[in-house]
Amino acid sequence: MPRDYKVHLEDILEAIQKIRNYTSGHTLKTFAQDAKTLDAVVRNLEVIGEATKKVPEKMRAEHPEVDWRRIAGLRDILVHEYFRVDVEIIWDIVQNKLETLEAGIKSILAV
Repeated sequence: MPRDYKVHLEDILEAIQKIRNYTSGHTLKTFAQDAKTLDAVVRNLEVIGEATKKVPEKMRAEHPEVDWRRIAGLRDILVHEYFRVDVEIIWDIVQNKLETLEAGIKSILAV
């Protein structure tokens, strides 16, 4: 039986929280030097990307405030082109993009 799309949205929120926990207290420099934390963050970004792909197209179309396509595209790069992963880009996502994503997901769940 397929999971309800709301479960996938909850997965996204959980992954965001894990990323915040893992990166708390880090700077770009310490993050780049901490392979375990970098791996954990990348893994949770993959989870976020995979979960967005599981949200029905109709729901994604109703909520264009979430950049579904870009999130899924990041997941594909992280999984299939891991050698292209740029620590500075990952850090920028963590510092500047997750809050907006979290707000968008929470607004969908509140409906």
